[in-house]
Amino acid sequence: MWVGTEAWRHVDGLPVVDRCLVMGVVNVTPDSFSDGGEWFEPAAAIKHGRELLAEGADLLDVGGESTRPGAERPAPEEETRRVLPVIEALAADGALISVDTMRAGVAALALDAGAVMINDVSGGQADPDMHALVAERRTPYVCMHWRGHSIDMQNKAEYDDVVAEVIAELGERIEAMRSAGIDLSRVALDPGLGFAKNADHNWEILRRLREFAVLERPLLIGASRKAFLGRLLADEQTGEPRPAVRRDEASAAVSALAAAAGAWCVRAHAVAPSADAVRVAKRWGTV
Repeated sequence: MWVGTEAWRHVDGLPVVDRCLVMGVVNVTPDSFSDGGEWFEPAAAIKHGRELLAEGADLLDVGGESTRPGAERPAPEEETRRVLPVIEALAADGALISVDTMRAGVAALALDAGAVMINDVSGGQADPDMHALVAERRTPYVCMHWRGHSIDMQNKAEYDDVVAEVIAELGERIEAMRSAGIDLSRVALDPGLGFAKNADHNWEILRRLREFAVLERPLLIGASRKAFLGRLLADEQTGEPRPAVRRDEASAAVSALAAAAGAWCVRAHAVAPSADAVRVAKRWGTV
């Protein structure tokens, strides 16, 4: 198993080590905001996944649907075609695989192919069968804060108090999962940076990350390469946001912040900088 020399264990049904985990992103899509389809072909995606593991990824998040703002959804059959060979190959290597999907049918096939966790950015709202699958399979499950599909989600970025409202809406998802028979000890939450949130909302969530402890579930933070970092680091002369592939250092800074605030896992496109960042945060916390 690709876990280096660090001891894996499971606490409350979720994989953990003695620090914040780093989840490497494997986008098997032609239209991702972060890499523009560079890993769309299975062989390229498998190679990339192995590279992320070598950089220090604790687990890999394999997804076949772009969730960038404005993205249109692929057909379920196409999403399945994209992810299954990648999951099968990387799982055969011994990697821990999370499948990034909102569809219960895709998730079920991914679990059969070797995935061990479901990362559902809709938190069960996009597919009414998802929670039943999670309950039946007793699989670890990441439930994200979500207000709608990518095609129009930014039209729903309206809050009086973004942290209070995201916490409340995640609380509603917890109750929905409880009612569906899901073992909540296997659930992690994601506040959904960039999903129906503008840059100010994202920064406020990060500033107040410790407040999410009231939900009593581990947190996954996905800030990697997102647009709010590009705008922060915009060219001083032209005002152009920094391109996605040049946001990795800033992404690692957020990983350190999140780890220091107690996050269970951070999601990263470039693993090595965030792998360093979470170890720095761990050591800092013991000074």
